[in-house]
Amino acid sequence: MTEVLITGANSFIGINFIRFSKYRNVKEISLLETAPENIDFRDVDVVLHLAAIVHQPRSSHRDDYYKVNRDLCKEVANHAKLSGVKNFVFLSTVKVYGKFIPDSDPWNESTACYPDDDYGKSKYEAELALKKLEDSDFIVSVIRTPIVYGPGVKANILRLIKLVEKFPILPFGKVSNRRNYTYVENLVGFIDRIIEVRPSGTFIAMDDTALSTTDLVLFLSKFLYRKIVLFKLPDLFVRTGVTLYPGFFDRLYGSFILDNSKTKELLNYKPPFSPEEGLKRTISFYLESKDQKNFS
Repeated sequence: MTEVLITGANSFIGINFIRFSKYRNVKEISLLETAPENIDFRDVDVVLHLAAIVHQPRSSHRDDYYKVNRDLCKEVANHAKLSGVKNFVFLSTVKVYGKFIPDSDPWNESTACYPDDDYGKSKYEAELALKKLEDSDFIVSVIRTPIVYGPGVKANILRLIKLVEKFPILPFGKVSNRRNYTYVENLVGFIDRIIEVRPSGTFIAMDDTALSTTDLVLFLSKFLYRKIVLFKLPDLFVRTGVTLYPGFFDRLYGSFILDNSKTKELLNYKPPFSPEEGLKRTISFYLESKDQKNFS
């Protein structure tokens, strides 16, 4: 029986992996409590490395990205290799590509990477470090994914859900961008398939269909049972916003298009859930959790 060790306890993706994966012999550890040299890798076949700093508080030092996302990852992988682990699965990010160029072709598994922030840079440097450790007895599988959503999601998707739930009028009408997202059960399916096949290389896990922000908001309102009115912001206002608040406005009005046809072909895997189905399940969990809190 394949034993999987998750590094990074109680993470959003880790919790959902334990919940949805076909692999049941799974354990997780916290790297806040256990140093890499003290990890018990006995009987571990696959390490699923999820520990990372994603949204760093401004009070934290930027070097923390590299200490956790790159250096700690490398330490864990090195000890795993020395202990005889056969497959190291590293959850990376599409942020390694850098800022998407408008009107460019979709980016794929082989696209050159030019990360433009510390999160993307630290993850890409971790990818490069892992590849140096790889050999025939220690297979490294890198999974790049765009924004992941699903039951228990936090951060930007949760903020958008609450925004749609609270305000009946929103400035997301006729937004013509296209962005890829990843429903967490689809991601778990990708990970399961990688554990089964144990391929070396870089892979992109995502839903089959890209969404515009307008699509996304309309799906959220539908499953939240909220009637909303969307209006279109003037282009000048959007361009000004992108200049003043590039990260915020780019996520809502910019595009980020990917092509993972090579990944799906190599793994012989098709995501079972559409974005609409994934968002419906996400909102169902959100509403059930709210009801339980209100009841208690």
